[in-house]
Amino acid sequence: MISEHTVGFEPADELAKDRESVRRRFWIKLKRVLARIPFAEDLLAAYYCAFDKQTPRHVQAALMGAIAYFILPFDFIPDMLPVLGFTDDAAVLATAIRLVANHITPEHREAARAALKRGIERES
Repeated sequence: MISEHTVGFEPADELAKDRESVRRRFWIKLKRVLARIPFAEDLLAAYYCAFDKQTPRHVQAALMGAIAYFILPFDFIPDMLPVLGFTDDAAVLATAIRLVANHITPEHREAARAALKRGIERES
């Protein structure tokens, strides 16, 4: 059953329930694919919002689902395909961000920019 706060893709929804696994796998995949994704800053801002204790639970759930979809090793369009590989990830993320945009704060965006400037060091 799909709730209103899931991405509607069961493997991502299941993964999203394990916050520590999402946290660990997110940084591994982000470092591996950073040069190929034009939406890195939005993805990082969503990540920081999802793990912010001040973010409401329903917002965290929506963002965790989108982030989990990004880190899955398989998805509707394989990430290794040039140009098209991350379009489905970007679409899922953009939809989640659009739904919860008012919860992604300037602080989350600044943390994302700072992480990109540093070269994506893993943060806890």
